[in-house]
Amino acid sequence: MFTATLLSVSLGGEAAYAQASGCGDIQPMLLQRKSIGERITAATRGKKQIDAKRACSDFGSLVANGDKVLKWAEANKEWCQIPDNFIQSIKEDHGRAVKIRGQACGAAAKQAQMEKQAREGGGGGGLLGGGGLSGVTRLPQGAL
Repeated sequence: MFTATLLSVSLGGEAAYAQASGCGDIQPMLLQRKSIGERITAATRGKKQIDAKRACSDFGSLVANGDKVLKWAEANKEWCQIPDNFIQSIKEDHGRAVKIRGQACGAAAKQAQMEKQAREGGGGGGLLGGGGLSGVTRLPQGAL
């Protein structure tokens, strides 16, 4: 993820100037962004995909952080002498995060809907005509 690049750019030679003028306020936001990125990376290690609910939550946090970072960076661009390429790379990463969050949250909603239908017996296609994932098998009523 590019967050390591952002962190290295922001922690570079301008750190002393940034600290003195309030421009260092972006540092905690970038550290949080790095932490979220590491959490996402750790969740995908050794797996092809992560759980949709977790991905929705993690990418939701990443998008919220990106909104905050972009707002701050654009508001302080001139005062803190933030390079255009820094803001552009944040925008690009943010756009990807928004797209992935949408996909993950859509998949999580669909999964929840399917689980609900299975619990309610709405699927009808469970084992022996039962309720699917709920594990319920109904016995016929009346005389056998």
